[in-house]
Amino acid sequence: MELLYVVCVGVMTFSGIFLCLRGRTFPVVVGLTMLSYAVNMFLFSSGRLNLDGTAILGKAENYADPLPQALVLTAIVIGFAMIAFVVILSMRARADLGSDSVDGREPRDADQRVNAKRGGQ
Repeated sequence: MELLYVVCVGVMTFSGIFLCLRGRTFPVVVGLTMLSYAVNMFLFSSGRLNLDGTAILGKAENYADPLPQALVLTAIVIGFAMIAFVVILSMRARADLGSDSVDGREPRDADQRVNAKRGGQ
């Protein structure tokens, strides 16, 4: 179970970083969301992964640590606020710049590149 958990966190981290490096704003927002989910899963795993542990009740060795659970709940709220802010910021940039490209400029088409090489015909 731990191997599956580690692979899932790794894939989500890789996918989040890959999407954050894209040139458009929507993949960047999705990448930030995936990175925050991966961090939440990592924080949650620090409280031990056991299926039959209780939060407070039971023997001392069967406790599930409540601190990572509280940290994950806090991170979910902060992550939601951050993603909402980034979405509004990207919508405003799209309205002001007329482009959803991260740097504010549209990439040039292949035809424009060919015309530029020919001398602007």
